[in-house]
Amino acid sequence: MIVTYCAVFVLLVVAYLLGSIPSAVWIGRHYYGVDVREHGSKNAGATNMLRVLGLRAALPVFAIDFMKGFVAVTLMGIMRFDADISSAWVINLKIFTVVFAVLGHIFPIFASFRGGKGVSTLIGAITGIQPHIALLCFAVWLVVFVFTHYVSLSSIVAGCCFPIFVAIFSVVTYNRSGEVSLLFIIFSVAVALLLLWTHRSNIARLKAGSESKTYIWKKR
Repeated sequence: MIVTYCAVFVLLVVAYLLGSIPSAVWIGRHYYGVDVREHGSKNAGATNMLRVLGLRAALPVFAIDFMKGFVAVTLMGIMRFDADISSAWVINLKIFTVVFAVLGHIFPIFASFRGGKGVSTLIGAITGIQPHIALLCFAVWLVVFVFTHYVSLSSIVAGCCFPIFVAIFSVVTYNRSGEVSLLFIIFSVAVALLLLWTHRSNIARLKAGSESKTYIWKKR
């Protein structure tokens, strides 16, 4: 059992380190000579990269940040081969992995603990656990973005819908198997609250009418 605990600890540390890879900072500095944290919303994420440096810079940042979460959760999946870990606890461990990966993105050890809001990494991690829920959240994000052109508002609404989708699918799971993941529901609510907290400055700008709109198809 000690080996199991050690393996889980190592995988959680790896999740944090993966999340800490500051793709926006490294790509901005290496290819554009710009620290994206000093411009725009001052966040090291794909949205600010799009706003400051354009789509060509934002796409690889989103891809890397997405894969950070996805890979972290996938690696934790190897614990299903441990005889001391039940299938239910594999899901729980994946949820803890999401937390560590997102915290790594928000507070990256490789970038002076100044990162982004963790949305892309969160999407990647959730995709690794429940891809259908991640797809629904993305659909909500896309609809809100198309009609408002506010990336922040789209992320907030999609994040708030996340626990709703989790609750709905938990009911479906309960009706089929008689089991429900209470931890997953609690986690989804915590994610929604975290997104509200990390977007608090955006919310203030939305209320004041000073939040910047983003047009992906606009020529730069």
